[in-house]
Amino acid sequence: MPAAAKPYSTYFLGDACLCWQLGDAINRLTSLQVLYVFRQLRKDPELARLGVHDLVPSYTALAAHAHPLCDWAAVRRVVNACLASIPADEAGLKERSALHVLPVTYNGEDLKRVADHAKIAIEEVIRRHTAPEYLVAMIGFRPHFPYLLGLDRSLVMPRLDSPRTAVPAGAVAIGGEQTGIYPETSPGGWNILGMTSPELLYPIEPGDAVVFKRAEA
Repeated sequence: MPAAAKPYSTYFLGDACLCWQLGDAINRLTSLQVLYVFRQLRKDPELARLGVHDLVPSYTALAAHAHPLCDWAAVRRVVNACLASIPADEAGLKERSALHVLPVTYNGEDLKRVADHAKIAIEEVIRRHTAPEYLVAMIGFRPHFPYLLGLDRSLVMPRLDSPRTAVPAGAVAIGGEQTGIYPETSPGGWNILGMTSPELLYPIEPGDAVVFKRAEA
């Protein structure tokens, strides 16, 4: 059963990208709604016929990339119709997606800082971090960098005051209420808990699920 019409706004980024904004804050329900529309539209050949060549979800919005001279009014009609079909409850938004189990060596340089901030032992940080099944809300910052929702609230942690100039590829880190994994060496200000293999990130897509499994150091 579809929900009541989901409120949203639209805006252009340049002349070749139109966005639909469904919310204004990180929120699991909003992410599931964005991902629902993303999955449905990826299966719709009409958008490709209209010239849409890429759909990109974020926490709160969906972007459609197309040729600047495409029929944007027709694109709007297709996306708006999909938005009108969003299920009313969270159960209807879920779709069985790929599950990625990532082995992590929990030896990160910020592990003790996180434990001290949460006032728990390092072993308990690891237990709580490996317990959830995380939702891949979006891919961004760098190609293959997954933004994951589902972090235990006790592990919510401010970003570093001074970002590092080089975070190693494969670093598993937390920033605020998010968990992320660095696919390549890059600057970054999140708290590093451990390391995994960056090659494991390549098949991960928005809407997938991720579980962390402790690996031996």
